Amino acid sequence: MSARRLPLYGWLTAEAISLLGTRVSMIAIPWLVLVTTGSATRTGLVAAAELTPLVILKATGGPLVDRVGPRRLAIVADSLSMVSVGMIPLLHRSDHLTFPVPLVLVAIGGGLRGPGDAAVGAMVPSLVASAEVPFERATGLASAIERGATMIGAALAGGLVATIGPANAVAVDALSFGVCAVVLLVTTRGLVEPVSAVDGEPTADDEPTSYLAELRAGWDFLRSDALLMSLCLMIAVTNLLDLAWSAVLLPVWARESGAGVGVLGLIFSVWGGASMLGSFVAAAYGTRLPRFTTYVVAFLVTGLPRFVLFAIGVPLWAILAMCVVGGCASGFLNPVLGAVEFERIPPALVGRVTALNSAVCWSLMPLGGVLGGVLVSGIGLDPALLMVGLCYFAATMAPTLLPRFREMDRAVEPAPVAV
Repeated sequence: MSARRLPLYGWLTAEAISLLGTRVSMIAIPWLVLVTTGSATRTGLVAAAELTPLVILKATGGPLVDRVGPRRLAIVADSLSMVSVGMIPLLHRSDHLTFPVPLVLVAIGGGLRGPGDAAVGAMVPSLVASAEVPFERATGLASAIERGATMIGAALAGGLVATIGPANAVAVDALSFGVCAVVLLVTTRGLVEPVSAVDGEPTADDEPTSYLAELRAGWDFLRSDALLMSLCLMIAVTNLLDLAWSAVLLPVWARESGAGVGVLGLIFSVWGGASMLGSFVAAAYGTRLPRFTTYVVAFLVTGLPRFVLFAIGVPLWAILAMCVVGGCASGFLNPVLGAVEFERIPPALVGRVTALNSAVCWSLMPLGGVLGGVLVSGIGLDPALLMVGLCYFAATMAPTLLPRFREMDRAVEPAPVAV
């Protein structure tokens, strides 16, 4: 392994471990709360308690990433997350995990994940520069790891919860945070991080800018870039619709059609595996593909067709074939969108802009399940599938009407930004 690429591969390894641990906790923590309290309402409150501070602190933690440095903040966040998550099985073992203690602990964990995830993402420009690889290579490999973790993590979580119990499964997640911190500490040592100031921004020798002013500078840059802002809003809507599809529409389809939970798991696995394959291909050949055309074709394939096929009741083999084609197409999206994002952001703003972008993209997700439930209850499953599919088509194709959207096909030197 080339020494200059060690930080990139170390970062990817830490991402794989972190994502697998997170997928385990997504199942193990709600199950632990459910079996210890017997309350579905309290289980739902725990999920909300984690997501709310995660989104808020991801949105507001960008200046902290730029001030502290992405690498340092990522390591600190992982280390503290190990402690906060590790308290859950420890308190459970000592019979002190009484409600609302888990509510507080998952809120702390979510609060740490917000800036921590932002810091991990903000490391990409430095990693790419050190490894001397295109952005598509790094974002493609990261996307493949994310898709693979989604496919494997659920099965791993189920196995761990069944064999060692939910509390011990949560302990595995806590341990994964510690391993991630060590991997990043060892493999990214000496990595040169983005500069902390742009031309015209005060330095340590001048009067420092306020945290709020730095946060505002990130938001001003994001909303002034028509391409980035349209992509950001588009992803927020598609995340909302994707969650409605996966959390409500598909489970209801599995029940009403008689397919059952086994087929539901098979659909997710096939889609995740195909998406991982697509991401690997994009990582290898993404630089040769026109980004705008790749965006349009990928969303045309992975968007509306899946909703239509479920609504019209095609055989299972056709659905699985669609999962292969649509999943593979979806794997090309994150490498393209990630490359566009990182190329357009000034180095001094990378932490706050990527944090704000990610927070906006996540902002509508808590409403996804509510949307799916309201639609199914109000108009029925098949009309709900078609309506969500048409909204998905509109959300993904509307940005292409912007003339500047074709700037995806070329790297743009970001303009200097004064704070």
